[in-house]
Amino acid sequence: MRESPAIVPFDASHAAAVLDVIGAVFREYAMTFDPSGFDADLTDIRGSYLERGGRFWVLVDDGRVVGTVAVVPAGRGACEVKRLYLLPAYRGRGLGRALMERVFDWARMSGSGLVVAWSDARLVTSHVMYERLGFTRFGERTCDDIDRSREWGFRKELAP
Repeated sequence: MRESPAIVPFDASHAAAVLDVIGAVFREYAMTFDPSGFDADLTDIRGSYLERGGRFWVLVDDGRVVGTVAVVPAGRGACEVKRLYLLPAYRGRGLGRALMERVFDWARMSGSGLVVAWSDARLVTSHVMYERLGFTRFGERTCDDIDRSREWGFRKELAP
């Protein structure tokens, strides 16, 4: 019997729920969710993540997707965290950390000693979590999305 909530690899049956979860978080923070444009990677998770050598996991509670995280290779010895989102009722329970630990495990197994994350400046709680996990902030950029969102860069060197 599997513990709940559980982190499982994405499969096609999760596709609509992934859009629902991420769309809900975007609405919560008054961000524009654009799955036909800037966020189109989410309509082809297999092509955008899995076929590029990355991974995409979902957090499932009683059969319902409640969180997501992805990782992709980002050059020699590095990887990038993508799409880390949790529904509000699941925050503050160590589940974001658990999702990130899955990323760290994958990074180590794939030979990535550096993990990079870009996070919307509005997601302050996420930034606190990144810092608690040992990330340091290293930069800022403006996205080419509808909102011209500002993102902060975070990086963490992994111990072997």
